[in-house]
Amino acid sequence: MTTFGMKRKIKIGIWNVRTSREIRKLRQAVACMKRYGLNILGMSEVRWRELGEMTTHDGATIIYFGRPQDDTNSREGVGILMDKEAKMSLIEWHPISPRIIVAHFKTTIRNITMIQCYAPTAVADEDERQEFYVQLNEVLRKQKKRDIIILGGDLNAKVGQENEGLMGRHGLGERNENGQLLVDFCARHDLVIGGTIFLQKEMS
Repeated sequence: MTTFGMKRKIKIGIWNVRTSREIRKLRQAVACMKRYGLNILGMSEVRWRELGEMTTHDGATIIYFGRPQDDTNSREGVGILMDKEAKMSLIEWHPISPRIIVAHFKTTIRNITMIQCYAPTAVADEDERQEFYVQLNEVLRKQKKRDIIILGGDLNAKVGQENEGLMGRHGLGERNENGQLLVDFCARHDLVIGGTIFLQKEMS
């Protein structure tokens, strides 16, 4: 096993791919990684069945978890795409659910725990949305406190502009119920909502 060292930055990105069932979409994701110089790309709404690990012809590796083969619901699914260096630094990974996957990476300073998510949308049943955060809370509670913890993914939330000390100045829109769930969760675990730190384009 090799480790990420101090001499270069580790670049991590997040993307809702809408579906990776077409092989060209995976190629597009690998090309995106190379274009932006990413080592790790967290992927939401992958829609692949079961769980697995696959290496592309470019040498990138994806780990993924989705719904069972016989499930008629083809949505959901999460994955983490890694370049060769990130794959060699991978300690282990855990498929939690079709909405949550966890990977641990070795570095020379502090290890990295990456939790990739795909949260239920705002129109989903309230029990389903609550259950997602209950499960995510349990996952985060089990992680090593000394690790650098990165929680990424499509949280399907609008957090608005109200700042509780865990946001930047660039939140958009008005906070919805999913946004409040996310804010409460981040406050409980002392997390910062990174998407509000940088100026975003408003979607038309």
